[in-house]
Amino acid sequence: MNWEIGLTLLVVLGSIIAMIRSRLGPDLILIGALAFLMLADVVDVNRALKGFANQGLATVAILFVVAEGLNQTGAINRFVQSLLGHPKTALVGQLRLVFPAAFMSAFINNTPVVAMLLPVVNDWSKKCGFSISRFLLPLSFATILGGMCTIFGTSTTLILNGWFVQAGYDSIGLFEIAWIGLPLAIIGLIYLLLTSSWLLPERVSAETQFDDPREYTIEMIVESGSPLIGKSIGDAGLRSLPGLYLIEISRDDELIAAVSPDRKIQVQDRLIFVGVVESIKDLQKMAGLKPATNQVFKLDSPRSQRCLVEAVVSNTCPAVQQTIRDVHFRTQYNAVVIAVSRNGHRIRGKIGDIVLQPGDTLLLEAHPSFADVHRNSRDFFLVSRVEDSTPLRHEQAWMAQIILGIMIITATVLNFGMLKASLFAAMLMILSRCTRPSEARTCIDWSILVTIGAGIGLGEAMEQSGAAKLVAESVINSAGSSPTAVLAVVYGITMLMTNLITAKAAGMLVFPIALQAAVNLGVDPTPFAITVMISAAASFATPHGFQTNLMVYGPGGYHASDFLRIGGPLSLILWGCSVALIPMIWPF
Repeated sequence: MNWEIGLTLLVVLGSIIAMIRSRLGPDLILIGALAFLMLADVVDVNRALKGFANQGLATVAILFVVAEGLNQTGAINRFVQSLLGHPKTALVGQLRLVFPAAFMSAFINNTPVVAMLLPVVNDWSKKCGFSISRFLLPLSFATILGGMCTIFGTSTTLILNGWFVQAGYDSIGLFEIAWIGLPLAIIGLIYLLLTSSWLLPERVSAETQFDDPREYTIEMIVESGSPLIGKSIGDAGLRSLPGLYLIEISRDDELIAAVSPDRKIQVQDRLIFVGVVESIKDLQKMAGLKPATNQVFKLDSPRSQRCLVEAVVSNTCPAVQQTIRDVHFRTQYNAVVIAVSRNGHRIRGKIGDIVLQPGDTLLLEAHPSFADVHRNSRDFFLVSRVEDSTPLRHEQAWMAQIILGIMIITATVLNFGMLKASLFAAMLMILSRCTRPSEARTCIDWSILVTIGAGIGLGEAMEQSGAAKLVAESVINSAGSSPTAVLAVVYGITMLMTNLITAKAAGMLVFPIALQAAVNLGVDPTPFAITVMISAAASFATPHGFQTNLMVYGPGGYHASDFLRIGGPLSLILWGCSVALIPMIWPF
C-alpha cells in the first residue's frame, strides 16, 4: 500500500468520524478533506472538481427554484389540503399523507417536496387537532421511499446515475429503478402505517415550546370567490389553529358571538380572531382571506412583496397618545397596523380608534425594508420582521401547477432529460412571476450542493489513489467469491455509512468501491450501482443521515431515538428485500 492510498483512507475515515462526532456540517468537513487531498497531490484539480460540474448537481440546484415557485404561489397547498381532508384519527391522516407524498417525490426531488409540504402539513395537523410529530417523520420516510422509484426522485440517485454514465456505462433508465424501488416503497409505507402509531410517541415541537405569549386581535374579511365560502367554520379549519380563537363574525349589521363550528361562511363575512402572531401568520397565507382594514390596499407595494413586522412603540414616537387614524400611520410610515398588543394582551375595539401608548406592540403589514429603515429609529424601541410571513401569490397558483406538469411531461414523455426539463420549468417560474429573482437566488441550499460536489471529489480521489480498488478487494475477500454475498456487504456498508454520515457522502464514497468490486468479480456492475443507489437513499435510522430527516427533526420535536426505533427495523427489512430482489431483476 503506497502513501497515497494510506493518506486517502485516513482522510476519508477522519471525515466519517468528524461527521459523526463534530457539529460542523458535512459540507465543511468534506470540502476540507477534498482540499487537503488536493494540496497533497493525491488527486489532481480537474478530477477533484469534477463533482461540481456534475449534471445531477446542477439539476438539484435548479429544482430548488421550481419548488420555490410552487411554494410561493401555494400551488401545492390547496391540492394537498383537499387531498388530506379532515381525518378523524391520526392513522387515517397518515394514510392520506404518506401515499401522495411518496408519489410526488417520485417525480420531484424529495428534498423540495418536504420543503413544500412541511408548512402545509403543519397547518393541516393544527386544524385537525393532531400532534405534528405524528406526521412529519412518516412524511420524511415516505418521500425517501417514493424517491427510490425514479432516477430523479432523490438527489443522491440522480448524482450516482450521472457518475455511472461518466464511468463509461449505459445510463439507468428514468423508471428502470422502479422495478426495485416500487416494491420497497410499498413494503416501507405499509410498515410505517402499521408501526408508527405505537412506536412513535407524541412530541412537542421545538418551535412551539417557546411560543410568543403576545396576543393580538385581527379582523379578516372573506373575499369574493374565496374557497372558504359555503364551508362550515369547522371544515375550514378556523376553530383548530393553536393559539388562535375565532371570537365573533360580523355579517352585514349582525354580530355573531360564540361562533358554532357548524356556522357557514359567507362572502364579505368579517372574521374577528384573537391569538398569537404565529397563527396570524397562517391566516395571512390562507386563500380567500385578507385583512379587513382597507388601508392595506393603499400601500405602495403589492401584497405579494410585503411581510408582517412587529414594532414596539417608544415614548418619543409622535404617534403616542393619538389614535392610529388621527396620526395617519399609513401615510407617515408606509405601513398598516393590523393588530395591537398591550402588555402581552389584546386590545378590543377598531384598529383606527386605538390610542397608542409607549410599549404597545404593533403588528404591521409593510414592505420588508420597513425593518431596515426603522430599526434605529427613535419612534420604536424594537423592530423585527416576522419570518416567512409574506402572503402567498394565490392568483399565480394555476400557472405554477401548469409549469410543474410541463416539467414532468418534458422529462418523462418527451425525454428531454431532467436537467433540461427542470431548467425550462425554473425559467418559466421566474418569467411568470411565480417566484421573484431574489427568491430564486436565496432558495437554493448551497450546503447540499457543496456536500454533493465534495463527495464526488473524494470518490475521485479514492479511485485515482487506488484506495477504492484496495477496499473493493477487501470487501470481496471478506464476502468470498459470491456476487450476492458481496452485494449484501456493499449494501450493508452503504446503509451503515448513510446513517452515520449523510446519504450523499456515503453514496459518493462507496460507489467507486462497488463498481471496482464488480470489475474484480467479472460481473455486470449494474446491480451493484443499483444497490448503492437504493442503500444510500434509504437513510432512516438517524436524523442527520438524510436532508429530509433533518428538516423534520426540529419542527416535529423528535429525539434521535425516534428515528432509530422506527427507522432501524425498516432499514433491515429493506436490506433483506433488496439483496433478494436486485439480482433477480438485474442478473450478474
